[in-house]
Amino acid sequence: MPRLEPGMARIRVKDLRLRTFIGIKEEEINNKQDVLINLTILYPAVDAVRDNDIDHALNYRTITKAIISHVEGNRFTLLERLTQEILDLVMAHDSVRYAEVEVDKPHALRFAESVSITLAGHR
Repeated sequence: MPRLEPGMARIRVKDLRLRTFIGIKEEEINNKQDVLINLTILYPAVDAVRDNDIDHALNYRTITKAIISHVEGNRFTLLERLTQEILDLVMAHDSVRYAEVEVDKPHALRFAESVSITLAGHR
């Protein structure tokens, strides 16, 4: 993850728990499962800090709502695909300079708490 430079803000969305169809086994295809999403987003926040105005800030609520709608409204075979599609939604905002998305699939392996995939993008 890039170092946080002066004038940049880091937004973190932690443990966004959603339900979706994810997997390749029949029970995964037929039944929704929990996924846990963590986001880290860096964007220039000088104007937002100076003006104290939401119009100059990156609206994490708008981003989160888009992610919820997309994840809950679609089916995914692979965690990699789900993670990339979430990253694409975040990176669609021009002010985002760097984003990192981690998606956990709880209990995907018998003796593990979860399995996760992390992808990052930058401009």
